Amino acid sequence: MSMLLNSFWRAVIYCAHPRVVALSLLPILIMGGLSLTLGYFFWDDALLAVRSELQSSDMVNAMIFWLQGIGMKNLHQFIAAMLLLFLVVPLMVIVTLLVVAWSMTPSIVTLVATRRFAKLERKKGVSKMDGILWALGSSGLAGVALLVSLPLWLVPPLILLLPPLIWGWLTFRVMAYDALAGHATREEMAQVFTQYQGPLVAIGMISGYLLAVVPSLLWAFSAMYVGMAPILVPATICSYILMFAFASLWFAHYGLAALEIVRKKNATPPPTPPPMVQTMQLQGTFQVTPPVPAVLLTGPAAALGPMPKPAPAAAPPAPAKTT
Repeated sequence: MSMLLNSFWRAVIYCAHPRVVALSLLPILIMGGLSLTLGYFFWDDALLAVRSELQSSDMVNAMIFWLQGIGMKNLHQFIAAMLLLFLVVPLMVIVTLLVVAWSMTPSIVTLVATRRFAKLERKKGVSKMDGILWALGSSGLAGVALLVSLPLWLVPPLILLLPPLIWGWLTFRVMAYDALAGHATREEMAQVFTQYQGPLVAIGMISGYLLAVVPSLLWAFSAMYVGMAPILVPATICSYILMFAFASLWFAHYGLAALEIVRKKNATPPPTPPPMVQTMQLQGTFQVTPPVPAVLLTGPAAALGPMPKPAPAAAPPAPAKTT
């Protein structure tokens, strides 16, 4: 627990490091420009397509009629925008995570290793292609989980529970792997994930909650903000980038500290067992004597084979009888 809290406070302090601030500018420019461009050219067309699909659904029309009956006459106008946000924002979050993992995490790990773990050897047990495949596979699984659980997000309690679990699992998988990829071998990485799995998952879950609380609140009250969606989505993505940078720092501090402990344990020789002893009972007392080493025959004597055992001494003759 102490190492977990220590790495947490170090990650908070490192967020204000000038190099971390400078590194965050590139993904902000990439994702901010991408979201603004896509929103400018495709938001209206996508919104019209979603509305046309909803209008052809009898269930949606019945729900709109029910909303009008309870006094929410204008709420149906925002249903299409709400649904579009449900679809767009998770996809943008996954892309943001991949951009941060590609552009920020290696430099962040190098910064942490240089300042805290200068003596920790970089063994580079995994290649960049392995890291790319790992990140893409984890993102694909998270995307499937998001699509499967998407209908449950309409239930108010679950929208505050399911997204943090999915984002936390994805953050743990990608960030923890990238934090150790440059320094650990495959065997060492497996040891760290096995011995420190609980704290690493906890870091991912806490980060996932921070990543999900903003869009969860946004979607829960999206009827108030959907008109500003083209502006709010880039702002939300920028906050995601800062949260991912913090998570990357936290995983780097904790993962490298755990790797250092694992290497020290692996380098420590196992304790030598105590020498074998023999216990002999002599006249009611116990005496401990070391074992007698075997005699090794070398040279010409080795060809004669083992030495024969001496014959037992003959018994003395019985005294003659006299009459």
